[in-house]
Amino acid sequence: MSHQHFEMPQALHAAYKHAISQKFYPLGTVRCSGDVMFRTQGARDLGCLLDVDDDIVAWLCLPIEFPTCDGVHVPDFMVDYRNGRREFLDACDLDGDAAVSEGAACSHIHHRFISRGEIEEGWRLANAKDMLRYAHYRTPLNDRLRMLAVLDEVGSMAIGDCMNLFREVQPMTGISWMILNRLISVDLDERMLGPETVLRRFVAGGPR
Repeated sequence: MSHQHFEMPQALHAAYKHAISQKFYPLGTVRCSGDVMFRTQGARDLGCLLDVDDDIVAWLCLPIEFPTCDGVHVPDFMVDYRNGRREFLDACDLDGDAAVSEGAACSHIHHRFISRGEIEEGWRLANAKDMLRYAHYRTPLNDRLRMLAVLDEVGSMAIGDCMNLFREVQPMTGISWMILNRLISVDLDERMLGPETVLRRFVAGGPR
C-alpha cells in the first residue's frame, strides 16, 4: 500500500513555525478547535474576545493561505458562527491591508481586519483575560449545581452574594469556568468584574 506524503504549503509552514515560537498570555482557550498558535499579541487578544462571543461556535488559528498581489497571506483565524457563517479574521494595528482584502475577495473568502482600537474597546478584553486564566480548571458538579439551583430560584445574583456557594473550588475560578462554558452569563462590557456584577442563567441569543 502506498502512502501519500502531505506537505504543508510554504506560507502556512512559515506561519506555524513563527507562531509556535511565541508565548502570549493567558494560555487557556475554550473554543479553539486546533493547535493554539498566535503570531502577535494583537492576535492573542482577539482570540480572547472570540472565546467570550456567544455567537461563536468554534475558531481555528492560522487556518489557510490565499494569494494576494503582494504574495501569499495566512489569516490569524477562521471563525464559525452559530448561524452557520464562516469568517476569516486578522488582528491589525490600524486599517489592515487592502491587498489582503482584495485577495480574500478574489478567493471568495469572507475576511475582515479587526483593529487594535476595536479589540481594546471597553472592558470586554480585560474581563476575558481575567477569566481565561481559569480555562483549564473545571467547576465541580456540587458547586455547579448549587450555583444553578440558586439562580433558578432567584433569577439573578451579584457575584459578592454567591461567593459562599462554592465549597470545592475558589469562587472566581468556578464562576469564570461557568461563564466561559455558557452555563451562566454576565455583562462583560459594563465594567470590570466585581462584587456588584450580576450573574444570570445563560440563554442562547440573549443579551451580551
